[in-house]
Amino acid sequence: MTENERKPTKALLPLAALSGALAGLAALAVAEAVAGGVRPQAGPVVAVGGAAIDRTPAAVKDWAIRHFGTDDKLFLQLGILAVLALFALALGMVALRFRRTGAAGVLLFGVVGAVAATGRPDSTGLTDALPSVAGAVVGAGVLYVLAGRLRPRAATATATATATATATATATTVAPPGAGWDRRGFVIAASAAAVGSAGAGLLGRSLSGAGGRDAVASRRNLVLPTPGSRARAVPKGAQLRVPGVSPFITPNGDFYRVDTALVVPKVDATTWRLRVHGQGVRRPLTLTFDDLLRRDLVEHDITLTCVSNEVGGPYVGNARWIGVQLADLLAELGVKPPSKGGPADQLVARSVDGMTIGSPVEDLMDGRDALLAVGMNGEPLPFAHGFPVRMVVPGLYGFVSACKWIKDIELTTFDAYDPYWVKRGWARRAPIKTESRIDTPKPFARPRAGTVMVAGVAWAQHRGIDRVEVRVDDGPWQEARLAAEDTRDTWRQWSFPWQATKGGHTLTVRATDRTGALQTAKRAQTIPDGASGRHSVVVTVD
Repeated sequence: MTENERKPTKALLPLAALSGALAGLAALAVAEAVAGGVRPQAGPVVAVGGAAIDRTPAAVKDWAIRHFGTDDKLFLQLGILAVLALFALALGMVALRFRRTGAAGVLLFGVVGAVAATGRPDSTGLTDALPSVAGAVVGAGVLYVLAGRLRPRAATATATATATATATATATTVAPPGAGWDRRGFVIAASAAAVGSAGAGLLGRSLSGAGGRDAVASRRNLVLPTPGSRARAVPKGAQLRVPGVSPFITPNGDFYRVDTALVVPKVDATTWRLRVHGQGVRRPLTLTFDDLLRRDLVEHDITLTCVSNEVGGPYVGNARWIGVQLADLLAELGVKPPSKGGPADQLVARSVDGMTIGSPVEDLMDGRDALLAVGMNGEPLPFAHGFPVRMVVPGLYGFVSACKWIKDIELTTFDAYDPYWVKRGWARRAPIKTESRIDTPKPFARPRAGTVMVAGVAWAQHRGIDRVEVRVDDGPWQEARLAAEDTRDTWRQWSFPWQATKGGHTLTVRATDRTGALQTAKRAQTIPDGASGRHSVVVTVD
């Protein structure tokens, strides 16, 4: 048999690529099944995705949020799967010639997943490596077996022909290259791999669902106590009757979500604990969820804003929150703000997913309604927004205040510790800037000539909005009509009846807060402490 006859034919390359794809599918399915028994966050796609997020430059993260919005995590996971698929196809073709090399390549990806899982901030230890390791071993085995079924082999047939009554000739024929691969064995092995992967995937989904059932039940069975201090009814006139304006209270399903969690944590409220400790804490405390509910609950309307919100962007929302006053809890434990001699100037909140968020102690204890929130718009917090407990602090961007799925509070100093976002180039302190947005008309709208209602929202939490003005093209600033104010911690709607004339026009808005500070025209990017500038839209009047 010649060397050329031993080489796989090109006709087998598609089947080799299919072998790699099936091996990759088996590896992921088994890994996710094992992750269902360990914890969903230990799965290789989630672990590698989380590691990618942690190592992505801030500017790139900001770009992803700006372009993909709250779907940024979905696009990241799809990207990871696409890369894995390409490598799986390539390893399958490599294994056609070099079985062990191809299988080793699958094992290498398992090592990457295991390292990523155990290196995550929320890792529970070496058990987090099990999903990636188990998946890699199974995937490598599948590829090794399938590649073996594709290896061409010489088929020798001995044909005996009687030439004469006294002579016999024996002829040996060699099959053409690639003709001798085990078709039946390949089909059986490939089918078994596909069926087994599907079964493992279903098992993983079932186990992951079972792991969150107690959390779902704890939320479903929760009846929030009536707050001792209720928020007043939203004033009449706070919601303008102008089509296209954002609702004054943002429904939970429409409230923006920006975080780094690829899998939304599902925390069982019956087993949840919150530890409070650190500098200036006279006696460390661990609270259960029931302990928190037995405290005095308050209800407040508070508008939250994400630091990734561009000028005119959508990452701002207003809700009615129920929770415990954080300042009261800290004071009971002996904590004092720096202005009163307290040693800690930073409160570091830690989430169950490993996120760390640092807030100025002075701001949390200056009289504003900083909450450990348990309810949102009349119901327990949704899982995506931090159930069972999260922080809500008016006047501070979320990356320095809004810790979701909180489990630990430590009093420390800014000099002693840099939280997650500070390590990545964002500011340590970030009060929300005075901003305004045009909700209607939309950019590039084509309204008819005549009276066109221009309207939107403005916010300057913990300071309040005093005035909103609109400018048409390069004309003078004209004062808009403000809707009724709820509190200084909520956004405020505004409207302006514009006598529109035919042609193209640019509408610009600016706001002034209660301190007299005018919204700046100077453009700044979101990094490091929030975007600034004035929102404008271009329309064509017909």
